[in-house]
Amino acid sequence: MSVTASAIDVHLAGPADAPTMAAIHAACFARSWNAGAIGQFLVAPGCFSLLASTTSQQPAQGFLIGRSVGDEAELLTFAVHPGHRRIGLARALLGAAITSLRAAGTKHLFLEMAEGNDPARGLYQSLGAVVVGRRKRYYEHGADADIFSLAL
Repeated sequence: MSVTASAIDVHLAGPADAPTMAAIHAACFARSWNAGAIGQFLVAPGCFSLLASTTSQQPAQGFLIGRSVGDEAELLTFAVHPGHRRIGLARALLGAAITSLRAAGTKHLFLEMAEGNDPARGLYQSLGAVVVGRRKRYYEHGADADIFSLAL
């Protein structure tokens, strides 16, 4: 899959991309996943991963990893490097994932985010996602997680 919209390139990730993805994850999360952990998802059955950059010649600046089972899918992690936010990478990644999941017959996409993450909340809600639950003190820093569902 390769999607270019507004000079954003989105394509499938492979095992060789794990170190780049780990570096982005480390820039975004206090408790990040290393290349080995990410690499396991890149080859796991049912998992999918996308990379995004501002052009196909640039290194990845954002990615997502998800898992699909039956007619449901969930995002396991989703990150855009802080220096490349607010230019459409997250929307392009989610858009490409949604398009691919719909084509595969997926009916619902679930994702969770820490309370107070207003940019992510705004993006998810702009795509039609709704809060369907909450996990108390889910994150290592004590924040609750809102669980979103997006009907595809």
